[in-house]
Amino acid sequence: MSGIEISKERKSALVEKVRGYLSEEFDLEVGGFEVEFFIDFLAKEMGAGFYNQGLHDAQAIVSLKLEDISDAIYEIEKPVN
Repeated sequence: MSGIEISKERKSALVEKVRGYLSEEFDLEVGGFEVEFFIDFLAKEMGAGFYNQGLHDAQAIVSLKLEDISDAIYEIEKPVN
């Protein structure tokens, strides 16, 4: 699997969010270029963990839905003499 890819538009939005957070919480002004590198670092070092958690969450939802479908099929099953 290749690395985590972030679209240009999404990365720009993330840069602004991180810059705003650092400014508000820590009174720290950081350039967009530095924040982009930080986001790339986070994606490389932690992205797979977040991605895998998302897959596990999706798998749990699918499993629950499959159980619902199985129950619904069982309910409409006809008795056999």
